Amino acid sequence: MTATSLPTATITTSPQPASAHASADFTPRYWLFAAPAVLVVAAVIVFPWLFTLYMSSQDWKIGGGPEFVGLHNFRELFNDARFIESMGHTAYFTILAVVLPIVFGTAAALVFHREFPFRGLLRTIFVMPMMATPVAVALVWTMMFHPQLGVLNYLLSLVGIGPQPWVYSPNAVIPTLILVEVWHWTPLVMLIVLGGLAGLPAEPYESALIDGANDWHMFRHITLPLVWPFIMVAIVIRTIDALKAFDTIFVITQGGPGTASETLNIFLYLQAFQFYKIGYASAVVVIFFVIIIMLSLLLLYARQKSKWNA
Repeated sequence: MTATSLPTATITTSPQPASAHASADFTPRYWLFAAPAVLVVAAVIVFPWLFTLYMSSQDWKIGGGPEFVGLHNFRELFNDARFIESMGHTAYFTILAVVLPIVFGTAAALVFHREFPFRGLLRTIFVMPMMATPVAVALVWTMMFHPQLGVLNYLLSLVGIGPQPWVYSPNAVIPTLILVEVWHWTPLVMLIVLGGLAGLPAEPYESALIDGANDWHMFRHITLPLVWPFIMVAIVIRTIDALKAFDTIFVITQGGPGTASETLNIFLYLQAFQFYKIGYASAVVVIFFVIIIMLSLLLLYARQKSKWNA
């Protein structure tokens, strides 16, 4: 017997667009992957910020219940001479703590970019302060600033200069704190700018030498424009660090003498944890946050404008 083959029916299906399958399969599900991150951001950032806004509208002291006062805390802040003074100290400290490390760090980068004996060893020694923690740095400099036992006044006496008050004088305390900031963070600026210098092309310098340009002309018209985006990165980083500076100032001076070095961070800490005025301190946080947002937008705009033009 021979097997007869039966005709097979061919079933054709119209192809479905790939986008339809992707939409049907993945669109309802990708939120499952993003949900944990969204929940973490909401718990860590959004909720504390909303709760701080709520507390800023309350007259809330530790040991008592909150009482709604609306914008009273904000009105009281702008009538508080100590708060206004702390804003001035913050601006003064931030400007000096940004400008001076940028200037000295850029100069150090230009020096260490050149070839000379023991350059690697000296560069390593130069960046060592950046590796220390701010509290350890503050403790060491506190001992050095001591009027009678400090090594700085002893070194000044060797060259015939009398003892200086350092952090014990209201007029000298912020410049003295800036000295610590410059020593601590100039190496960071130097590393950032040095990375930019390492990637500069050689052709513009060769052309400038042929045209008879000197070192200043090459720095002004070639090096500085090409390395400026890296300097802007350093400015952004230093501004953020200077605005949130707390540990160094608190360990060395605790805002003193008197209130001469009391920045917004120190003022906020004292209001919350020494005077226990939680609502008042929350209003300071809100104002400080607005200042940081405005400054961040300005810096981001400047950073964007500093990019190279293709």
